[in-house]
Amino acid sequence: MLNRLDLLCETVGASVFGLLLTKYDIVTCLKISSALMICSFPILVMLGQLINSVSCHALDSSRTPSDESICADLLDVRKIVQNGLSSIKHGWNEYKQQTVLPASVATVFLNFNVALAPGAIMTALLMHRGMFHFPSSNLSISEKCLQISNSCLTGISPSIVGAFSGLCSVMGLVATFISSSLVKRVGILKAGAAGLIFQASLLSIALTVYWAGPISQRTPLLIFLASIALSRLGHMSYDVVGTQIIQTGVPASKANLIGGMEVSIASLAELVMLAMAIIANDVSHFGFLAILSVSSVAGAAWMFCRWLGNPTDEQRELFIFDPHFQLQAT
Repeated sequence: MLNRLDLLCETVGASVFGLLLTKYDIVTCLKISSALMICSFPILVMLGQLINSVSCHALDSSRTPSDESICADLLDVRKIVQNGLSSIKHGWNEYKQQTVLPASVATVFLNFNVALAPGAIMTALLMHRGMFHFPSSNLSISEKCLQISNSCLTGISPSIVGAFSGLCSVMGLVATFISSSLVKRVGILKAGAAGLIFQASLLSIALTVYWAGPISQRTPLLIFLASIALSRLGHMSYDVVGTQIIQTGVPASKANLIGGMEVSIASLAELVMLAMAIIANDVSHFGFLAILSVSSVAGAAWMFCRWLGNPTDEQRELFIFDPHFQLQAT
């Protein structure tokens, strides 16, 4: 339900932004978006206080002598690095010892997919789709300018980019309903494997279409975008199922530590891919980034399926009610 609400807001936001792009220029739309974010910030702060009061001040931290000493250490510049390295080491040791480690690593691998997903890189590709070929050096200056201007006009309109982002959000919203029924039918583990395999298959189709020829033509472009949008069904299905798997396998006392470590590693993976995108900043290098994205998703699917096919005794105890292990037991 939390994922549905999140994706519903994302769908509405992308649709409204796409509608604004059809009526105003990009700079004006960015100003409107920034103004909305600034105006919504006080509301977020007040909602945070409301959550704290409704949850009987669960977000308040009690002050003890040990807590005060920890706060003093955090304010000491000389101990910031030491405390940081110690926290990272402790978090990493707990993270790699968890029972459902492959499921968590699969989530991290999915964050390497920054090219074949709705985001800044995909938007840049679509907006510069008509700029792949540069004018010949044999043309005059006026002919070069005319060819460049015509090339710019062939780029995808901002409204289509907004519609693509909205469609991806809709697919993610649909995935929350599909994952629920899928878990009831085949179990949580097979549902996770199905989501990863489905996403890897659709992204492979998108990669094949991209390398088969230029996506400047209408039919290849629609197949390319449709494959990426449909792959969000598998992505969000695993996002929901993977969260449930990790919640089942991680003790409540270590959930905060292991969850924080997973988010940190996932953010690092995304940062690495964005750094590679900065290095390979030419549009012609998009194919290389797409290959890395598909490889990461395929690697996540392989790792999860291998973990599912070779279960440990501890894994069987955790998911004893899963239909996959009930069938093996019978």
